[in-house]
Amino acid sequence: MTQQEPEEDQNKEVEQGVTEVEDVETLKKILAEEKGKAEGYLANWQRAQADFINYKRRSEQEKEEIGKFANAILMLNLLPILDDLERAFTSIPPQLAKLSWVDGIKLIERKLWASLEAQGLSQIKALGEPFDPKLHEAAMHAKGKEGIVIEELQKGYQLHDRVIRPTMVIVGNGEEEERKED
Repeated sequence: MTQQEPEEDQNKEVEQGVTEVEDVETLKKILAEEKGKAEGYLANWQRAQADFINYKRRSEQEKEEIGKFANAILMLNLLPILDDLERAFTSIPPQLAKLSWVDGIKLIERKLWASLEAQGLSQIKALGEPFDPKLHEAAMHAKGKEGIVIEELQKGYQLHDRVIRPTMVIVGNGEEEERKED
């Protein structure tokens, strides 16, 4: 064995050690890249999961809204009938007001009202209240306290928390009503 052979063996070992160090560095880089990809995949999966949860929540809310307001059109179509019944009761002559058939019709009206209220229909309070354009529709101004509803021309209704027909009202314009002195 010559002196070159041990040097060659040492060179091979050094080269092999350098190659192993390069392989380790390459593996560390690859590992870091794969960890980055895995973190990206995890973040995307978490985002997709959150989006799905939000979609389910919105879908449930929409179903609930549809269920609440599915009968709104039917109720809106029944409101003129209630208006007509109310007008009919106010125009009944006193001599007919005590007849049993009038009481029967009043009972029918109360049953209809109870059924509609059970579905979430409620009357909007207007008389004596401050004018609210979300609830009231001003038909005209008249003498009376400014901004206050002084007369109700047509009743308004809400279904749950949504106005399906605003109350048609007369609003005070701030002028004092003339008082009659006896």
